[in-house]
Amino acid sequence: MPTAKEIMKKKVITLSPEMTVEEAGRLFMEKGISGAPVVDSEGRLTGIVTENDLITKNRRLHIPTILRIFDLYIAVSGRGEMEDEIRKMAAYLVRDIATKDVITISEETGLEDIATIMTDKRIHLLPVMRGGKMVGIVGRHEVLKAMAG
Repeated sequence: MPTAKEIMKKKVITLSPEMTVEEAGRLFMEKGISGAPVVDSEGRLTGIVTENDLITKNRRLHIPTILRIFDLYIAVSGRGEMEDEIRKMAAYLVRDIATKDVITISEETGLEDIATIMTDKRIHLLPVMRGGKMVGIVGRHEVLKAMAG
């Protein structure tokens, strides 16, 4: 069974936290990618941005998720979800829309475990880490390619 080290992309396109959301969108289109890790000036992984994050930024706020009672707005979608939606919709910089709690894998993570993580967590990009440094990335494409042989 192949491991992350064998199937990962080693040349990873990354985003800077200070990059604008529009620049990130253009980069995704130019490079034909669906997402990218966000790394700080010292190369540390600080988040990840996907096409879904860019789409979320441009969506309309779901009116049924807010209940207006006596001039008091109460979010009914769950704790913190409304704040996250509003923050992403108003975002200008990558750091504002990036998912901060990034799920990562090691080089030794096997293909079955990678597929399980992607399915269970509903994510499509997994940064591959070695000693706290990102050394590659595994996406759905790499998983499907490995499965096909």
